Amino acid sequence: MIIIYTKDYCPYCVKAKVLLSRKKVPFTEIDITRDEARQKEMIEKSGGRRSVPQIIINNHSIGGCDDLYALEAAGKLDAMLAK
Repeated sequence: MIIIYTKDYCPYCVKAKVLLSRKKVPFTEIDITRDEARQKEMIEKSGGRRSVPQIIINNHSIGGCDDLYALEAAGKLDAMLAK
């Protein structure tokens, strides 16, 4: 299960969603732009991180867009997505 917390004006959010879509994996997008309760949820699930996107894969916070692309470059993302 993949959850991506986003805001509506975030180019990094779009970039992260493009990679996940290209991988053809389903994900749940949660827009926190105007939702304080969801923002608090994201902060809790991400270990205190406040920037977007925040990406959770199988209940494990991997960080943001740069972290997602780093996993892809290192050849580790497919294994995480397969679990």
